[in-house]
Amino acid sequence: MSSSRKPNVLIRIWLGFWRGLTALRMAVFNIVFLLILGLLIRLFFFADDGLRIEPDTTLVIAPVGLIVEEYTGTPGERAINEALGQEMPETRLRDILAALEAAAEDERIVQVLIDTDQLWGLAPGMMMELSAAFQRLRASGKPVIAYGGSMNQGQYMLASLADELWLHPDGLVILEGYGRFRQYYREGLEKLAVDVNLFRVGEYKSAMEPFIRNDMSDEARQSAEYWLNGLWSEYLRQVASHRGMPADVLVDLIENVVGHLSDSGGDAAAMALESGLVDRLMAGPEVRAELASRGAPDDNGGFRKVGFMDYINAESLLPVSGKQVGIIVAQGAITEGNQPPGTIGSASTARRIRQAARNDDIKAVVLRIDSGGGSAFASEVIRRELVALRDSGKPLVVSMGNVAASGGYWIAMGADEVWAYPTTITGSIGIFGFFPTFQDTLGKIGVHTDGVGTTWLSGGLRADRALSDGVSNLLQTIIEHGYREFIDLVAAHRPLNPEQVDAVARGRVWTGEQAQQRGLVDRLGTLDEAVSSAAAMAGLGEDYRIRYVEPELAPWQAFLMNMGARAVAAAGVDAIPRASFWLPRQLLARLQSDLGLIVSQADSGRPGIMAHCLCEAPL
Repeated sequence: MSSSRKPNVLIRIWLGFWRGLTALRMAVFNIVFLLILGLLIRLFFFADDGLRIEPDTTLVIAPVGLIVEEYTGTPGERAINEALGQEMPETRLRDILAALEAAAEDERIVQVLIDTDQLWGLAPGMMMELSAAFQRLRASGKPVIAYGGSMNQGQYMLASLADELWLHPDGLVILEGYGRFRQYYREGLEKLAVDVNLFRVGEYKSAMEPFIRNDMSDEARQSAEYWLNGLWSEYLRQVASHRGMPADVLVDLIENVVGHLSDSGGDAAAMALESGLVDRLMAGPEVRAELASRGAPDDNGGFRKVGFMDYINAESLLPVSGKQVGIIVAQGAITEGNQPPGTIGSASTARRIRQAARNDDIKAVVLRIDSGGGSAFASEVIRRELVALRDSGKPLVVSMGNVAASGGYWIAMGADEVWAYPTTITGSIGIFGFFPTFQDTLGKIGVHTDGVGTTWLSGGLRADRALSDGVSNLLQTIIEHGYREFIDLVAAHRPLNPEQVDAVARGRVWTGEQAQQRGLVDRLGTLDEAVSSAAAMAGLGEDYRIRYVEPELAPWQAFLMNMGARAVAAAGVDAIPRASFWLPRQLLARLQSDLGLIVSQADSGRPGIMAHCLCEAPL
């Protein structure tokens, strides 16, 4: 009897599991269905009949979050997140530039307003692109006004491009200079009994210092001070030039801010006005009235305006055909395999490179890099694909964005020509390896690991066992070989011998201007100038178009993104966190990234061999 009951019990368990799985599946489908239905209702009942741009319209440049080269995540992920109002606040640089280029020739656009309130910050490298675009716009005779409630130094850098800069009467302008500060984990890891096991070459290769120290080393401090001072000098030069004041005035305002604020009776906005940082103090109603008088009023008591994203989406875009220069964006950490946009996957990036190589309309390629590096192996995979593209006869030019360091430099060095901004963070030529182990952590709770293997290497790379001297020596030898390979590759691609490369390598970070002085970069300039150079190499003259080589949206993804954006806008949903939340988010992101690196590497079961500077452009 018991034997006959046992199958029945198993059948009932299986049926219960199957019913639960079916119910879960139906619930998921129902949620997706309701989401799409809700978006359709919003779209048809709340959306307008289409955007009409009338004469005397103000183009509003109001970037949100971070300004990036490309959006983070796959199109499908972005579509769902945008529909749910959970998207990562990002603004593509190319969209701002496209709007400014179109507005310069559009008689309906009478002026441009820069709204800085939802911009988290601006990396110095982007400034060169934006400055050139606004100069072309002003040449058409259209004024540019900037307005903000308060401004950090990144927001102020963007606002300084305007002809007039307005600030709220209760606002302030915060200029503090650039810095490099981060968390150091040695004491914490020791309390957790974690062995980091770090292997590196070069006294300036300080990327993993936070895991083996409680403070910054003298070498890291010396290197950081050098490139940070270079970036800050360029910031002061650009802002002073745009505002028509000596750079010394800006320096004095920062160094003696307490005295200047006291002279203004503690009124930060008045201090900004008196010092020439801003031109007028105006509240929202005054701003709207002034812009309406210079342009045209709207039906809601404001001014006639169009947002830059609505503006470029309303423009008729013809398919790109004929002779082209292809742009491949490489943004984010360099990793192995297929990765979504915002991360440089060796397989996914190689696919884009081959796509450009096979396209007969693409006559030259520009690789746009914004990366501090990552996997040394993945970097070499990408470099070889780029060499193959170049060997096929298509000119290859690299345009460095905010950061192109370590692995980011690895994938750049094989180009026909390397361009950078004066403020690009580059160099950091070197590699390191690490493999964390947790045997002492487990020992604290009475868990120990033991066993037997067939060779001395068996179990040598287990996260629950200490590394033996033999394994440690083996890994150090691999890292030293990797460093020599990096040096030799740079020497093969650049007009330098290995000794000259080693003198500027050893993990040291440089600005783009400093790198050019040392032979690591060919020319300083914008992405547009790099594209023009690539076109000239291909003999295209002025008769060419630009194509971004990237994964295309499937029809359902395009439908969801368009529908989600219109529905959210129609319903008045504001899913963008304010700038005041940036600091804690930044701190949490750093902690998650740092500690996640330890956990993921231990989980992989192999040592991480990295060409990474773990650095980012200051905001």
